[in-house]
Amino acid sequence: MAAPSGAASCEDFAEFQELLRVMRTIDDRIVHELNTTIPTASFVGKIDAGQTCKELYQSLMDAHTSRERIIKNCIAQTSSVVKTLREEREKAQDDIALLKQLRKEQTKLKLMQSELNVEEVVNDRSWKVLS
Repeated sequence: MAAPSGAASCEDFAEFQELLRVMRTIDDRIVHELNTTIPTASFVGKIDAGQTCKELYQSLMDAHTSRERIIKNCIAQTSSVVKTLREEREKAQDDIALLKQLRKEQTKLKLMQSELNVEEVVNDRSWKVLS
């Protein structure tokens, strides 16, 4: 299960969530992956279970690393936008549209930060199953 290559779009939160959902497929299917990785008695000699398990472990590590990198990158980008909007807001306190944009970006930032907690739960569950 390869993670989508290409940069994540941090502008649209729904697109960001969809990307993470697709990238979490390996974690959602970890039990299935283990069941297909570990050979039954009739296939023990034909499949190297140790090597296949190592490959699954590496795939899981790569998926977790890339998701964390994307989440942190989007948090950094959105934080920068919030900072800029706050500075603009200081100069133009009567601008309602600017205030709405600032609130929207702050909400998106909080949602992205909460994805780090979701990621931790997903990762913990996968590692427990793999162990």
